Amino acid sequence: MAAHVDARGAAPPDAGAVRRAHEAFTARGRTRLSPVRPLVAESWRRSARARVSPDGVAGVELDEEELAGQREDHPLSAAMPVIRELMGAYARDGEHLLAVCDAAGRMLWVEGHAATLRRARAMNFVAGSRWSESAVGTNAPGTAIVTDRPVQVFTAEHFRRQVQAWTCAAAPVHDPHTGRLLGAVDITGGERLNHPHSLAFVQAVARAAEGHLALLGPAPATDRVRLTALGRDEALLTTAGRGLRLGRRHSEILVVLAHHPEGLTGDELLVRLYEDESITPVTLRAELSRLRGLLGPEVLRSRPYRLAGPVDADFTMVDRRLGSGALSAALGSYAGPLLPGSRAPAVVRMRERLAGRLRAALLDRADPALLADWTYSPWGEDDVEVWRALSRVVPASVRPPVLARLNALDEELGTGTAASTGATGTPEGSPGGTGTRGGTRRSGGNVRGATGSQRPGPQTRR
Repeated sequence: MAAHVDARGAAPPDAGAVRRAHEAFTARGRTRLSPVRPLVAESWRRSARARVSPDGVAGVELDEEELAGQREDHPLSAAMPVIRELMGAYARDGEHLLAVCDAAGRMLWVEGHAATLRRARAMNFVAGSRWSESAVGTNAPGTAIVTDRPVQVFTAEHFRRQVQAWTCAAAPVHDPHTGRLLGAVDITGGERLNHPHSLAFVQAVARAAEGHLALLGPAPATDRVRLTALGRDEALLTTAGRGLRLGRRHSEILVVLAHHPEGLTGDELLVRLYEDESITPVTLRAELSRLRGLLGPEVLRSRPYRLAGPVDADFTMVDRRLGSGALSAALGSYAGPLLPGSRAPAVVRMRERLAGRLRAALLDRADPALLADWTYSPWGEDDVEVWRALSRVVPASVRPPVLARLNALDEELGTGTAASTGATGTPEGSPGGTGTRGGTRRSGGNVRGATGSQRPGPQTRR
C-alpha cells in the first residue's frame, strides 16, 4: 500500500510493516509499535485489554424486528435521506459501502455496491451487527465512537485479520442541540479508499447530517424531564435544559413518583420509601419541601404528590423494550441495577423485578452473546446460573475460560455445582436458584463476553 497522509498530516507506514507489527503484537504481546500510528497503537492496546480475538467475527445482535425498532426510534433515521444523497452514488460507483451505526457501535444501516455487500457479509458487516471497538477491535466506526473523532483505518491496521483487506473511514455524529453522541457515519471498501480525501469526505457527510438535524426543528422541549437511575446511587435529572444530580433520598422519591405518574398520597409514599415504621410524615414532608425547592413547583406537584409532566426514565425504557421482545435493545439500555444502594422498599421491589425480568429473558433466549454480556458485567459476574447457561451454548473454542470461571465460582461460593463437568466440558446438573452472590458489584471498566461480544461495564456512579 502506498503511503498516504491522514487527517493530522502524518504518513501511515507501509502495510507490510503494519502487518508484521500486528502479528508480533497479537502473537507475543510486543508493546513496541513504532511502525504503527499512535491512534492505531492505542486502539490495538484497548482491543487487547478487552480480550478481542484477532481471528473472531462480529456478532449480529439485532434481529429484523429489533433492527426495525431501533431504526425507527433512532435520531439518525431523520438524517438518512441526506446521508444517502451524499454517499449513495459514491458508494455504488466506487464499489464501497455506506454504513451508519448507533453510539454502541451497532450497525443500523449498511448499503452500497451489491457485490461489496456480499463480500462484507462474510465478516458480518451487516445491519444489526455490532462493530464497537470493544467487540471487534480496531475499525473506523468503532474507534471513531471511542475517541469521538474522525478516524481512517487502512487495511492491516484493523485488529481482526478478516477485516485487513478493507479500508474504512468514519466520523462521529452528534445531536446538534445537546451535543450527545448519536453514532457514526462510515465509508468502507477496498484500495480506492486509501486516500485522505476519504476521511475528509466522511467528515463532511457527518457535518451535513448534523446540520440537517438542526434544521428539522427547534431544540428539544425543555419541559421534558429525563431521569437516569440505572447503575448509580444518585440519580441524574435533566429538566429545563440543565442536569441535576440528586441526593439519595431525593433520587428514591423521584424514581417512585416516576413509577406512579397518577401520584401518591403522603402515606402511600411514606410506606414505599422507609423501612423504619417510626419515620413520621413530618420527615417525608420536609424532604418533599426541599425537593420542591430544588426542582420548582413546575416539576413536582402535591395533592397528590406527583411529577407535573411525562418523564423519560431509563428504567422504564428497559421495561418497555422487554415487553416488546426487544431483548438486545433492553440489555443495551441496562446500565446496571436501579439505585443499587437504595433500601427503600418500593425501589428494592422495582430493582429486583427489572433485573429478574431481564435475566429470565436472557436465560430463555439462550443467546451466547447476550449471556456473555451479562456474565462479564459487574452485576452478573457472580451469576452461576447464567454462567452455566453460557457454557452450554458458547462455541467449544472459547468454552475453557467459561468453565474456569464456573470452577472459580464453585470454590468461592461453595455451591458444589460449577466444578462438575460432563464429557463435553459442559457443567452437569440442572440450575438451582440464581447462583448469584448477594449485593451489587461496583467495579467498572470494559467487559468482554466469551463469544467475542462486549459491552461496557458501567461503574456505580455517585
